[in-house]
Amino acid sequence: MNKQLIAVVVIIIGVIGSVFWLKIKPKNDLYTVMKVPSFSMTNQNNVTITDRDMLGKVYVVEFFFTSCPTICPIMSQNLRAVEDEINNNNLGFISITIDPKRDTHERLLEYANKIGVKTPNWHHLTSDRASIEKLADQFNIYVGKDETTAEGLNHSGKLALVDKEGNIRSRYDKAGIPILFYSGLNYKDPEGKEPSLNGKYHPEIELLKEDIKKLLAE
Repeated sequence: MNKQLIAVVVIIIGVIGSVFWLKIKPKNDLYTVMKVPSFSMTNQNNVTITDRDMLGKVYVVEFFFTSCPTICPIMSQNLRAVEDEINNNNLGFISITIDPKRDTHERLLEYANKIGVKTPNWHHLTSDRASIEKLADQFNIYVGKDETTAEGLNHSGKLALVDKEGNIRSRYDKAGIPILFYSGLNYKDPEGKEPSLNGKYHPEIELLKEDIKKLLAE
């Protein structure tokens, strides 16, 4: 009898959980991580860009610096591929330098031209170092100093996806857990387990493209 009662309770809990999940499950099966942190910075054209300016657009946020010799060129190349494939006026990109001392507006503009940016919605932003570090913390994306590198800087290869209403969104992994961010890196393997500067696979960029298209359709 006790075993039967336990089984019934488990079934009831499962049903309630399923109903609750269906109610909170976001549109397009994309998880809402949090509101995008507010920001106000100047872009490569010395124009102030804020989070409010990006409302109504789906956009991707990254942290980088123009003299980065390793992952930044890869991330830029992958985002350019996203820009080319989707080619939508409501798609934007926010690239925030972590090296404001050297990354002047002129240098950011030169970098944007170098990588072949086409859309006016791609903003390479700068501010003071403290504001940039604070914003990275609010995004939960690592940036920091690293004396073991020639540039003395280090950062994550994570990308944040933001919807038209200013919410950071992400898909769920196979276990049903939100991935929170997308990797902008290349990998040796199709599964994305071993990062490589010379890798030819970028599985999470492909996922990012799919999810951008979903958000553009919302």
